[in-house]
Amino acid sequence: MRHVIALDVGGTGMKAALVGADGGLLHQDRRATGRERGPEAVIEAILEFAGDLRAHGEHRFGEPAAAAGVAVPGIVDADRGIAAYAANLGWRDVPLRDLLSDRLSGIPVALGHDVRTGGLAEGRIGAGRGADRFLFVPLGTGIAGAIGIDGSVEAGAHGFAGEIGHVVVRPGGTDCACGQRGCLERYASASAVSQAWALAKGDPDADAADCARAVAAGDPSAAAVWQDAVDALADGLVTALTLLDPRTLIIGGGLAEAGDTLFVPLREAVRRRVTFQKLPEIVPAALGDGAGCLGAGLLAWDLLAAAATPPAAGGSGATPADPATPATPATHVGPNGPATPASPATPTTPTDLSEVTT
Repeated sequence: MRHVIALDVGGTGMKAALVGADGGLLHQDRRATGRERGPEAVIEAILEFAGDLRAHGEHRFGEPAAAAGVAVPGIVDADRGIAAYAANLGWRDVPLRDLLSDRLSGIPVALGHDVRTGGLAEGRIGAGRGADRFLFVPLGTGIAGAIGIDGSVEAGAHGFAGEIGHVVVRPGGTDCACGQRGCLERYASASAVSQAWALAKGDPDADAADCARAVAAGDPSAAAVWQDAVDALADGLVTALTLLDPRTLIIGGGLAEAGDTLFVPLREAVRRRVTFQKLPEIVPAALGDGAGCLGAGLLAWDLLAAAATPPAAGGSGATPADPATPATPATHVGPNGPATPASPATPTTPTDLSEVTT
């Protein structure tokens, strides 16, 4: 049975799947990243995990994986297949695509940025399904973004497109690790809300989830902290929608788990700020922490589809597309045709996703 390897590498854990040609998840697994052992050990853990997945697929399905897709954090050079930098994993300039291909007996490998890869999945099979233009913004330890256009995700000229977390929303404000002051992620990320609420409450263990619960319970001090974050987020999102004009804004990450506690005031805050701009749908992400793994599967199938595309008239052959901007849009993980699009305002989740996200 033809299948691909999908691997999502995080700061503490890795999620993986074998994905069939129909988009089905044939096998799922998780392992620790092991970053406490250093970057070389992390790289070996990734290669070993991928090798074990290949062996499992060959034993169970009678043939090895046809391709692999891997999503990693930090700065990624998708064109060259290099994991350029990741502060939380400690690596620099790792030729991860070539290392994985060598370990997997030479099969094609697509390397992608974790947020853009997750955005690819949300755009095709999640909350952005059916939308021609979307912006995916996960609110976690930091804030990043994925710009979706017709089923693809725009990486930018240098691979930095979508870094909305470093849009300055409070000039002269809090110092950011990027070297600027007043960046969005210093006010509206889950870690920023946790820090502000811990300070307001005088409890170093208080976090963003505690703050959300306190807001829902009517705590005025929590409401003030929360509104500051919502206002900063709305400022950043309005800047983004002014530049990009998305049809759908998809909000994910830890803060999105607050549900209406976040989305009701956020929608109102964005609505108050728009003037000439068209107000997009603002919806929660649908795929949870499985988005990166599902997106990695999409990258792998896109790579195979690009390689199978007949050459243009007068051309010398097909040239695979940059995995961050796949040449063959689809709305499912496999290559056998699109699923029926759902409304972007009512995101749907694949029936087999629960095994990945639990």
